[in-house]
Amino acid sequence: MTTEFSPQRTVRWDQRGPIRWILSHALPHKAPVLGILVGALGNAALAGLGPLMVGQAFDAVIASPPDLRTLAISAIVVAGSQLLRGGLFQLMRNFCSELIGQRVERDVRDELYASLLGKSMSFHDSQPAGDVLARATNDVREINLMFNPGLNLVIGSLNFLFVPVYTSPTIHPQLVIIPLVYLGLYGFLVRSFLRQLAPKAEVVRQSFGAMNATLSEAIEGIETVKGAVREQFESGRFSERAAAWRDAYVRQADVEARFIPLLMLGLLQTSGLLHSLLLFRAGIIPVGAVISYNGLLLLFGFPTFATQFAYARVSSGIASARRILQLITAQTELDQNTDGYAEKMHGEVRLEGVCFRYDRLNGACQPGEHAVALEDISFSIASGQTVAIVGQTGSGKSTISKLINRTYDVNAGKVLIDGIDVREWDLAALRRQISVIEQDIFLFSRTIAENIAFGRPGATMAEVEAAARAAQAHEFISGLADGYDTVIGERGATLSGGQRQRLALARAFLTDPAILVLDDSTSAIDSATEDRIQKAIEAAARDRTTFLITHRLSQIRWADLIIVLRSGRLEAIGNHEQLMASSPAYRRIFAQYED
Repeated sequence: MTTEFSPQRTVRWDQRGPIRWILSHALPHKAPVLGILVGALGNAALAGLGPLMVGQAFDAVIASPPDLRTLAISAIVVAGSQLLRGGLFQLMRNFCSELIGQRVERDVRDELYASLLGKSMSFHDSQPAGDVLARATNDVREINLMFNPGLNLVIGSLNFLFVPVYTSPTIHPQLVIIPLVYLGLYGFLVRSFLRQLAPKAEVVRQSFGAMNATLSEAIEGIETVKGAVREQFESGRFSERAAAWRDAYVRQADVEARFIPLLMLGLLQTSGLLHSLLLFRAGIIPVGAVISYNGLLLLFGFPTFATQFAYARVSSGIASARRILQLITAQTELDQNTDGYAEKMHGEVRLEGVCFRYDRLNGACQPGEHAVALEDISFSIASGQTVAIVGQTGSGKSTISKLINRTYDVNAGKVLIDGIDVREWDLAALRRQISVIEQDIFLFSRTIAENIAFGRPGATMAEVEAAARAAQAHEFISGLADGYDTVIGERGATLSGGQRQRLALARAFLTDPAILVLDDSTSAIDSATEDRIQKAIEAAARDRTTFLITHRLSQIRWADLIIVLRSGRLEAIGNHEQLMASSPAYRRIFAQYED
C-alpha cells in the first residue's frame, strides 16, 4: 500500500475486510484464544451436568427406600462442578477475553496511528480532524468491547446452545426434537437480527464521528467563534449533531427491542415441559428425567438473553472496524520510496514545466484552469543561492515550497534536486535535508528545548542553545521561569507570534539543512529583532540554498535571484536591478511593499 511512512513490523494484518482484519489481530494471541474456547466449553459442560445430577437425586429421594448414597454423590458432584465451573472455567473465559480485547485495542491503536502518520497531506486535507479522532479513540474502544463482553458472551452462549442437543438424547431420543427445532429457529432469527442491526450500528458510529467533528472544529476555531459572537449558533449546530446521534442510537435500540428469540424461548420451555410430561405419563421416562430435561432446556435462557446484548456489541465492533480500516487502507498519493536516492544533498533546485492543483480529483491540470495553483513553472536555482519568491496573495508562492519537499506531488512536469526528480528520492532523506519554516508555526506541547531539537532529537543542550542564540531566541527563553525546560501550551499558545517564529528558526538552524525555506517566517517580528534575525538568516543562508517567501524589502533586495509569480504563472525572474528595469509586475509589487 502506498504510504509516506511505514514502521518496521513483524506482523502484517489482513486488511481485506473488517472481520478478516479483526481475526488477524486476535488469532496471533493463541494462548488467550485457547483459554476462551476451553473456558467456554468447560463452563457449558459443567452447567449441563447440574440438571442431570438434580434429576438423578430426585429419583433417589422418591425411591423406596430413598437412595441416600446416590443423593449424596449427586449433591457432591453438583457442588463440586459449580465451584469448578465458576472458579476456573468462567474465570478463564472472562480473563482471556479481557486480555485479548486489551491487546487487540493496543495493536489497533498502534497500527492506526502509524497509518495516519504515513498519509499524505492531500489525505489529511480532506479528513475532518474530529471524525479521525472519533475513529482513533471511540471506535478503537468499541473493538475492545466487541471482545469483552461481546464475543466473550457469544462464544460462551453458543456452547450453552449445544449442550441440551448433545445431552437430551441420553435421557430419551425423542427429547432432542424440540432443542433441535429451537436451535434451527434461533440461528435463522439471529441471522435476520444481525442483518437488521448491522446498518443501524454503522449509522450510530458515523453520526458519532460527525458529532465529534463538529465539536473539534468549534474548539479548534474557538477564537473565530468568539470573535464573531457565534457561540449560540455553534451550540445549536452541535445540538443537531448530538440529536442525530441519539436518534441513530434509538433506531438501533428499536431493532434490539424486537428480539424474537425471547418469545421463542417461552414456547420452547412450554413445549419441552409438555413433551416430557407426555413421555412420563406413558411410563417411558421417570420423573427425574422430566426434571433433568427441563433443567437442560433452561440452559437456552443464557444464550437467548445474552445474544440481545452481545451481538449488538459485536455488530458495533465490526462497524467500528470498518471505519478504522477505511482510514488505514485509504490510498495516499506519495510513497516512501525507501530504495530511492539518499545521498547528501547539495541544494541545486530545478523546476521543469511544473503544473499543480490542490484539487486532485480531476487528475492532471489543463492550461488555463481556474483551480490550477501553479501552471507551467520552470526555473533553475544553483546550489547556495538565495532566492526570493514574491507575488500577490494566492499567486502560488507557498505551493512551490510544498512541492520541493514533496508535501505534494506535481500533476505535471518535474521538480528536481541535484538533478534527481524528488519522486526518485528516499522521502525521509529528502525531507531530512530540507527545512521549511511557515508563517503558521506549529509547536508541540513539550519543553522549549524539545521543540527546538524536534528535527535533531540527539542534539546536546549546547547545540540547542547555540541555535536559539542564532535565532535571537535565547534572551526571551532565559527570561522564562524554567528556561529551556519550560513546557509551552499546545501550538505554542502561551508564546507571542514573534517568539514562536524565533523558536521555529532555531529548530531550522539546528537541523543544518541543505535547503532552507522561510515562508514569511519573520512577519511577526519587530523591526529591532528583525535586524538581528536578518544577520542570522544571512549567516544561515551561507553555503546553502535558501528560499525567502516574503514581503520584507530588506530580504528581497539581498537575494541573488528573485522569482515573480502572478496567478500561478512565472511572471519574471532576475535580480532586483534587472527586475526593476524590465518587469512592470515586480515594480508594482515593490511599490506596494514600500507603501
